[in-house]
Amino acid sequence: MATQEPTDPRALLRGGLPDRYLTPEDLVTMFSLPSVETVYQWRRKRIGPPGFRVGRYIRFNPAAVKAWEAERTALEADDAA
Repeated sequence: MATQEPTDPRALLRGGLPDRYLTPEDLVTMFSLPSVETVYQWRRKRIGPPGFRVGRYIRFNPAAVKAWEAERTALEADDAA
């Protein structure tokens, strides 16, 4: 049985890339933030998860957001100890 090459060009890009990047609105929902402006303030102050621009839109890699959240959780645990 011969294997076929994927015909979808997105399948070639998926090597290590997430299926979907997160939007600022996604972060608002995930972390129960008051508004999208909080995400923009985090970016200005460089205290939030790393994001990048695609044209005029900001996107976040889910793995980077998860790593940022784990780092913040660890810092909170260290402060509590």
